[in-house]
Amino acid sequence: MDEVALLLRPRREGWVIDGTVGMGGHAEAVLERSGADVRLLGLDADPSALERASARLARFGDRVRLAHANFADLATVAATHGLAEARAVLLDLGVSSWQLDDSGRGFSFQRDEPLDMRLDPTREPTAAELLNTLDEAELARLLHEYGEERYARRIARVIVRRRPLATTGDLVAAVRAAVPRPAWPRHLHVATRTFQAVRMAVNDEPGALRRALEAGPPLLARGGRLGVISFHSGEDRIVKQTFRTLERAGYAQLEPSPLTPGDDEVRANPRARSAKLRVLERLP
Repeated sequence: MDEVALLLRPRREGWVIDGTVGMGGHAEAVLERSGADVRLLGLDADPSALERASARLARFGDRVRLAHANFADLATVAATHGLAEARAVLLDLGVSSWQLDDSGRGFSFQRDEPLDMRLDPTREPTAAELLNTLDEAELARLLHEYGEERYARRIARVIVRRRPLATTGDLVAAVRAAVPRPAWPRHLHVATRTFQAVRMAVNDEPGALRRALEAGPPLLARGGRLGVISFHSGEDRIVKQTFRTLERAGYAQLEPSPLTPGDDEVRANPRARSAKLRVLERLP
């Protein structure tokens, strides 16, 4: 949060677009450290997250606008709200701790919940629908590509054999049955990569990221900055490649390597350990 507030806080009047406003933490930090002439447009695919962000940011009054939207539609939402340019754009990828722990949508393998995994519960498909309808080869591809799962084919085979799956417990049991016990990771739950891959597929997270990275840079004012926090090597690779391409088109990365959390932050929030922040600036 400190790095985001420092690097993305506008130095003069204008708009900040938080494409994944979530609980409103980053938005609050940026607004607190900016002048009263800085306003924020916050997007989120999850209506429950927007409710929480609205309560948290209420004290900023008309400096804040919130929209139920996926950041893939960044350009359309900005135009709808009359924003021609932004001083800063932030994309914080993945899911929040609230979504993992308390949403009841099956993002976590720690409890037995319905296999939903939708960030936006008004859209289809659910994780159960995806797992119970895709053919074995496509399931294996998704697990390998999005989860970097070494045993993707074996897991896909067991999932197909055990259909229909209805709960997170069903999916965990399938993964446990598919992966040889000696191959279970020491410091990672055996189903972590599978859950990550299924969530990313349900919400088309790589596709949404690519569309947001197309829309975000042109929205920046001169000297404006785009920051992306990723938690998955595949997503970071997309961001890195996009930023490198844009360096030939009037943009520059603040640092050639991503910023990562310090030891104190990881101790306070272990889920932050894999976070990588990259920042792109539109040149004056």
